[in-house]
Amino acid sequence: MNTYLWIAAGFAAACAFGAALLKLTQPRQRIIDAGLKWAEGFTDSQVKAIGAAELLGGIGLVVPPLIDTAEILTPIAAVGLALLWSGAVVTHVRRRELKEFVPSAVLVALAVFVAYGRFGDWSF
Repeated sequence: MNTYLWIAAGFAAACAFGAALLKLTQPRQRIIDAGLKWAEGFTDSQVKAIGAAELLGGIGLVVPPLIDTAEILTPIAAVGLALLWSGAVVTHVRRRELKEFVPSAVLVALAVFVAYGRFGDWSF
C-alpha cells in the first residue's frame, strides 16, 4: 500500500506543481485566453493565491518524507489540496463546466486517498 500512496502523492504533487506554475507565472487574462474560463470569476490576486496554495500543497505531499522530517505535513497537505480542489469542482459545476470538473474530482479523490492512508495505518 505504501507504494500506491507514493504513486498517488507523486501524481497529485506533479499536478499541483503544474497548475501552480501556470497560475503563478501567467497573467490572469492569459489564463482566460488559454481557455480556462473559470479564472473570470477571480481577481488576479486570488488566482495567484490559489497557485501559491497548490505549490505549497505539492511540496507538502512529497518533501517531508523525502527529507525524513515532519512527516505529519504530508497528510495535512493532502487534506488542504483536497479542500482546494473541492473548491475547483464546485466552481466548475456552478459554471456548468462539467467536462472540466472531472479532472478536479479525480484529484480530490487522490488527495483524500493519500490523506486517509498517511493518517491511518500507512503513516510514516
